[in-house]
Amino acid sequence: MGAHKGHDTARHRFDVADAAPLLLDAHGIVTGWTRDAERLLDYGASEAVGMTAAALLTAEDAGRVPELAQRCRADGGWAGLLTAVRKGGGTARLMVRVTSADTDGTARWLVLLSELAEAPGWDMSRPVLEQMVTRSPIGIAIVDTDLRCVWSNPALEQFGSAPAPERLGLRFGEIQPGLDAEAIEAQMRRVLETGEPVVEYEHVGRVRAAPHRETAHTMSFTRIDDDQGKPMGVYYTVVDITERHRARQRLALLDRAGEHIGRGLDIRQTAQELADVAVPALADYITVDLLEPVLRGAEPTKQVPLVRAGQQSVNEGVPEAVVAVGEVAAYLPGTPPLRCLAEGTSLREERLDPLAAEWATDIPGGRTATFLELGLHSVMVVPIRARGATLGVTTFFRRRRQEPFDEDDLNLAEDLVSRAAVCVDNARRYTRERQAALVLQRSLLPHRLPEQDAVEVTACYRPADELTGLGGDWYDLIPLSGARVALVVGEVPGHGIAAAAAMGRLRTAVRTLAALDLPPEEVLGHLDDLVARAAREEGAGPEGAGGSGGGEGCGAAGGSGTPDGSGLSEGSGTADGSRLSEGSGTADGSGLSGGSRTADGSGLSGGSRTADGSGLSGGSRTADGSGLAGGSEAAPGGARAPGSSDTPADPPAPGNSRSLAAPDDPPDESDSAQAVGSGCVYVVYDPVDGQCAMAAAGHPAPAVILPDGTVAFVDLPQGPSLGVGGPPFESVELALAPGSTLALHTDGLLAHSEGRSLEAGRERLREALERSADTLDLRCRAVVDSLAPDQPHDDLALLLARTRLLGPEQVADWDVPVDPAQVAEARKAASRQLTEWGLEEFAFTTELVVSELVTNAIRHAVGPIRLRLIRARTLMCEVLDSGSTAPHLRHPRTTDEGGRGLLLVSQFAQRWGTRFVPEGKVIWAEQSLREPGA
Repeated sequence: MGAHKGHDTARHRFDVADAAPLLLDAHGIVTGWTRDAERLLDYGASEAVGMTAAALLTAEDAGRVPELAQRCRADGGWAGLLTAVRKGGGTARLMVRVTSADTDGTARWLVLLSELAEAPGWDMSRPVLEQMVTRSPIGIAIVDTDLRCVWSNPALEQFGSAPAPERLGLRFGEIQPGLDAEAIEAQMRRVLETGEPVVEYEHVGRVRAAPHRETAHTMSFTRIDDDQGKPMGVYYTVVDITERHRARQRLALLDRAGEHIGRGLDIRQTAQELADVAVPALADYITVDLLEPVLRGAEPTKQVPLVRAGQQSVNEGVPEAVVAVGEVAAYLPGTPPLRCLAEGTSLREERLDPLAAEWATDIPGGRTATFLELGLHSVMVVPIRARGATLGVTTFFRRRRQEPFDEDDLNLAEDLVSRAAVCVDNARRYTRERQAALVLQRSLLPHRLPEQDAVEVTACYRPADELTGLGGDWYDLIPLSGARVALVVGEVPGHGIAAAAAMGRLRTAVRTLAALDLPPEEVLGHLDDLVARAAREEGAGPEGAGGSGGGEGCGAAGGSGTPDGSGLSEGSGTADGSRLSEGSGTADGSGLSGGSRTADGSGLSGGSRTADGSGLSGGSRTADGSGLAGGSEAAPGGARAPGSSDTPADPPAPGNSRSLAAPDDPPDESDSAQAVGSGCVYVVYDPVDGQCAMAAAGHPAPAVILPDGTVAFVDLPQGPSLGVGGPPFESVELALAPGSTLALHTDGLLAHSEGRSLEAGRERLREALERSADTLDLRCRAVVDSLAPDQPHDDLALLLARTRLLGPEQVADWDVPVDPAQVAEARKAASRQLTEWGLEEFAFTTELVVSELVTNAIRHAVGPIRLRLIRARTLMCEVLDSGSTAPHLRHPRTTDEGGRGLLLVSQFAQRWGTRFVPEGKVIWAEQSLREPGA
């Protein structure tokens, strides 16, 4: 056997012709032995004949012989695996088939033995192999080298193919024209050329038996070789995976829905995203209709019209649509969309009536069409429900694909819409909250800056919170008496509604204090007291914060607030806010406290004026403390201006309110606590003489764009942030040439970040401000766009104010001797001036005002008196005297001889008041020029 062993084992296949036969009698004794059996087990015929079959097997299999003999007698044979013992002691794993060989009535058994040394398994006869391929549920076919079908099993017919005889000699494209025959035959050619099998090649298409239904299959290809190893053809199998393919498509669609629906918080965008995701994966045409209150962020009601919020189609331009996005989608009563909206349940119609008219009514242009004309044949309507409320309906149509919607499609549509419904409801709730927040913001920021003659002004605001659009930064322009204006920019720590509410309180307080015509440092002092007191009353302020500011609503508790909520102490203001608080005026009547003005009444400390008192020298040079720093030349003697880049120590960083304040927007923090650490810069500009006074509380100093385009930053003393306590506030004054531009900004524009210093931020701001633009508004927007991204990390505000100077022809003034007889001369001088200005119709009222104000000054004041008229948008009359006592309005009895002067002034003037200046006080009255006496 040894010489033939290699050759014989190499020939083992699934064929009975290769088996070694032997013969057994009825008792299982070997009666016939062959040379093939001898080669297999090494026993000669003389040795094997007479042995029992059990003796040729291992002990384990020998014990099975009685059972196998019984099965052979009962079934007429047996086939299976046994292990035999060779003569030398080795074993051989054998495939054994036992069949009856009874020819003359004597029981005999033919046994066929095949070794499994290199065989893949049990050897099988042709009938067995035919049963395998014909009864297999898997489609099997063989093509020749020309890719023409030469054999196929019956199971292949279940995939829509023709019967086996009709397929013979045909190419794949001729058998299944609805599939991609070129791609499949390319796989066959590849297998023929390389001999490498292709496993589970997937393809999707429509088979001949179901031309309207998309199916998916996997195919595996194996090359068949002849005895010489030459290719004979390709053997391939087909498995239907349509259900698995559709399940994958559904999961992929839901994944895309989770990724693409609800990326923003815009309701219409979310509705359109739903339509975009579902076409063409689920439907050919989709409409998304939402209840009108939902689009406004309100609670949904079923008694209002639906509005088309989104739609999509496989056809460009959505030709099926009869209602455009944004228009009312009105449906006929009883139609499926209205039924689904009312009942909150889904509906599916496999086949629409082709001759039925479309469901919509009140279509723009009177357009009507049947479903046949629109090409729509199957529909699903799914309500959009979230948190127990129905928000609208989504309608899915089939047009291009002929198969109707089935139950699986409806389940998928419901899953898809339910996911989108949550996003729509979130967008609705956000829209409601955002609209409320924006109403709050609009009520806190100025709708438009008031018209006046002092400055040309524009502003830009950009919040860090893009969701609510709210922030703590603010800006304002407040007209003052004498044609002057107050410019304000401030910031509250944090973002969102809490910061916006705190900002609104501060802005209201600033406007109230500005009405008292206080100097900038006193305005900030009162504001600091107010913030500290309000925080202490709510248990959130610093222990050491002093002052006597107001409480809730900017008015103080315990009678310390005025009727108008100005937040000043008892007795501090009249009903019109014309008086200052007790003790707020100094002995000389300057109205200052804490030594904030110098002895000469200049309002400066620490040498904040230039040598000539202008505050600006030549637009670029500073004197000792000129009020501008940053690149300007030194004063005589080589000393650098304070705050210049090479000073030994850097000045305190502006905008330090961020470091002193608590973390942004803690959920339980009150508005008053939120205001602690706020920053503010307050600027007063007088267009008569071009003088500008300013003070800052923990806020960046303004920049000045000079008429020649150069930019410098004001050397402004930095006071503490509001409400944290610290030294008194200081102000500076400077003279601005006409056409200069003040740039007031919050520290968000300096873009503080790690590794970027304050000076670097200022330099970037300087470069941005130096760029010219056609208008002031364009310049403001260009600066913000160049320095801040669309979504900044911090709120920012920029206010640009280009200064103007009233001409000599708009101002007239006279010195009035302290003599009652001069009252008439003052009236005549005022009347003549009105005639020169062409304002004769205002002569009577103006003479009355001049007479009363000059008379009061002569009667109650000492020292020089000066009368001034200013013609701008209004006609202003001012009387300056050296007195320190503010007049107040009286209501005299009919028997009183006097006390009616200011009462008459208040009746004829648009507004009136008192402001204190270093030389004394100014009583002023303002008339509208729109009509006499207005």
